[in-house]
Amino acid sequence: MTNSTQVSYFILAAYFDSGLLKYLFFMIVVLLYILIVCTNLLLIVVICVNRSLHEPMYLFLCSLFVNELYGSSGLFPFLLLQILSDIHTVSASFCFLQIFCLYSYACVEFFNLAVMSYDRYLAICYPLQYNTRITYNKITILIVAEWFYASVLCFLPISLSVPLQLCGNIINKVYCDNYTIVKLACSDTTVNNIYGLVVTFLTISCPVILIFYTYVRILQVCFSGSKQTRQKAVSTCTPHLVSLLNFSFGAFFEIMQSRFNMKNVPNMLRIFLSLYWLTCQPLLNPLVYGLNMSNIRNICKNLIFA
Repeated sequence: MTNSTQVSYFILAAYFDSGLLKYLFFMIVVLLYILIVCTNLLLIVVICVNRSLHEPMYLFLCSLFVNELYGSSGLFPFLLLQILSDIHTVSASFCFLQIFCLYSYACVEFFNLAVMSYDRYLAICYPLQYNTRITYNKITILIVAEWFYASVLCFLPISLSVPLQLCGNIINKVYCDNYTIVKLACSDTTVNNIYGLVVTFLTISCPVILIFYTYVRILQVCFSGSKQTRQKAVSTCTPHLVSLLNFSFGAFFEIMQSRFNMKNVPNMLRIFLSLYWLTCQPLLNPLVYGLNMSNIRNICKNLIFA
């Protein structure tokens, strides 16, 4: 496609002919998806059913697990169809729908981790005032706000990309990506690029500032507090830090890959790392939080082995 036109479909060029190995890839992806759905769904049910877990920390965790299911559902069924298919095309409307799903998943993930750091900050720095500072109304507002803000933030750049006249329809990835589509445009994309940078900046800077502030205050309390305070801080903040660093690594590489030329990186490695931030986080979070928190761990044991 060399002329400017409104394309009706896109070709996902990152897929390659793997012969009979595609059935092995299919089974691996199916198992990963089943594991993600079962573990996250189990923890959502455990938190919702048990009133003893209706505390701020667990409610924010529940929102995190719901987001893992949301993001995984935007990727895995599509990935499974593409692995078995010989023609790797996707309609333009579905492509933009997938972009919205994956981008809003990433935004909610980052915002949710920032809100969780704020919750840990209140629990450690203001233990006696914790229940008055973080009420159920405030929890509801924070969760609704992070989902609404992420949806609006992701909808606007996609709405700017939909009317673009494109000179091509080949996306060199295994799923749809907004910035890759913008680079296919024949028309001026200054507004798209500026807004894309603004969205990326807001998505990263706001949570990072909040997380940095909360951890600085937590460290101050730890250094000046008792051994018990330090142990509490370590036990409650370690899972959060592991989850945050894991997601930040995957998201950082994805941004670098979208914005810069990564042709020197082997194709298989690029595919793996582009999927890492969408697959490892939904797998890691249930294990990190489910295994680390004794309340959740004990209730899960009772449910499974009852």
